Amino acid sequence: MLVREVMSTVVLTIGPAHTLRQAAALMSARRVGAAVVYDPDAGGIGILTERDVLVSVGRGQDPDTERAHAHTTTDVVFAAPSWTVEEAAGAMVHGGFRHLIVLEHGEPAGIVSVRDIIRCWAPARSPHNAPVVTA
Repeated sequence: MLVREVMSTVVLTIGPAHTLRQAAALMSARRVGAAVVYDPDAGGIGILTERDVLVSVGRGQDPDTERAHAHTTTDVVFAAPSWTVEEAAGAMVHGGFRHLIVLEHGEPAGIVSVRDIIRCWAPARSPHNAPVVTA
């Protein structure tokens, strides 16, 4: 299976001056765990994840004044739509991250997450194969 078959094509792109609260509100509204941060002055494309927002808030930083650029990962590993899901999973494990921006012709075409990979590898959930939980 290829990355293009499992990636989300909903790509939220924000600017470096967005506050963390604005970024979190946009991610929440679009139900995504990461935003592509486009900053032509700092080298182009980076990524801001829900974890980045959580770490900042956990440190007591104000999400209304903290800007995306201060929390953006700019040393990004990019995937290609033609990668296999196994290649994407390997890159995530090796790099210790949960999202890969998928580039096609130098532009973001999608994002593949650990959740996307799990969905393609796990059987569809039904009442017959749901896990049994006991107290």
